[in-house]
Amino acid sequence: MDLAHTYYEPAGAGPHPTLVALHGWGASAFDLIGLAPYLAGGRFQVICPQGAISVPLGGATGFGWFPLISGGQVADGGAIARAADALRDFLESARERYPIDPRKLVLLGFSQGGVLAYLVALTDPARFAGLAALSSWLPPALAAALPTNEARHQLTTLVQHGSDDEIIAVARARQSVETLRGLGVPLTYREYAMGHQIGDASSSDLSAWLAEKILSPIILM
Repeated sequence: MDLAHTYYEPAGAGPHPTLVALHGWGASAFDLIGLAPYLAGGRFQVICPQGAISVPLGGATGFGWFPLISGGQVADGGAIARAADALRDFLESARERYPIDPRKLVLLGFSQGGVLAYLVALTDPARFAGLAALSSWLPPALAAALPTNEARHQLTTLVQHGSDDEIIAVARARQSVETLRGLGVPLTYREYAMGHQIGDASSSDLSAWLAEKILSPIILM
C-alpha cells in the first residue's frame, strides 16, 4: 500500500462496515483515527490514509493531498486528479488487505480531504454506501467535470459545516449543497456554531448518521 495509514479494527470477525477517512491540509493519518471508537459504537473499521505531500509547519511536518494555490480557494485540476488516482489505488489495496464489507464502505473527508472524497465518490458512486464531507467544499470546476452517473442518486451523503468557519466560509458549503442537490444526491446538511473543526455535536450527528444510513438498512444482493 503506497500511502501510510492508521487503522482501527472493531470487535468480531469481518467483513466489517468500513469508514475511510481523509485528513485535511497539514494534518496526518493520526488526525481522525481518534474518532473511531466513538462512531456508531465503534462498530466501523476505520482506515485513515495520509496524503503524500509534505507540508512544513514550523518545526514539524504535516501532509496534504494536493498543493493549494490562490490562497487555498482553488487547486490545480491535474494535481487533484493524481491524488484521486492514488486514493483509488489505496482503496484497491485496502480491499485486499482488510476485511471490508463492500456494501457498507463510506468515504469521509475533512477540509481538503473532503474535496478528494467528493471527487472520488461522485465519480464512482456505486462503489460506496455513503459519503461524508466535513468542513469542506465541492469546487464548481470539479463538479462541472464530473461524468454523468445515475448511481449518484443512491449515494447517501452527509455534509457538515461550522457557521463560524474561518478557513472555508460557510457560504462555500451552502453552494456545494445546492450543487449536490442539482446532481440528485440524497443529502443531509447540518450547520453548527463552530469554526473549522469537528465538534461534539457534529461528531454525535456523524455517529447517528452512520448508524442509521449505513448500519441499519438491509441491502439485498
